[in-house]
Amino acid sequence: MSHYPLNHHLRQPYRWLTAVAGLYLTLFGVMGIVVTWGDPFFNRGSDWVLGLRTNPATAWLSTVAGLIVLVSALIGGNLHHRVNLVMGWGIMAAAMTMMATIQTDANVMNASMSNVVVLTVLGLLILVGGLYGKVGSDEDSRREHEAALNRG
Repeated sequence: MSHYPLNHHLRQPYRWLTAVAGLYLTLFGVMGIVVTWGDPFFNRGSDWVLGLRTNPATAWLSTVAGLIVLVSALIGGNLHHRVNLVMGWGIMAAAMTMMATIQTDANVMNASMSNVVVLTVLGLLILVGGLYGKVGSDEDSRREHEAALNRG
């Protein structure tokens, strides 16, 4: 993609979708912290929260990631755009890493395939929110639109 759309007409709904994704990650993380309180940090037990396996490491990481996404969505603007591009790719990379390590001793995050599916979907939602969240002046937006018409 040669550029990110500027002032996309659906940027607010995408922003609220990323806020919901951040809220889910935060809720999962906080509930995971409560359920796994006192367990070893990289415990490989059978703790489940919201249909996903968890341990203290997963719970804390999800809480931090969810808060970052949620706060950036609430602030909005180009901060939301940049943060969600990074977090979307990061969450999807984490999901793929979890998938690669599910059946090994390297599964320190106590992940299951349901974790991978949910994180992939959330990562895609957050990434799309970042792709269409770029904000600029009306003049910049008009110039971009005219340039696109001239190219095509």
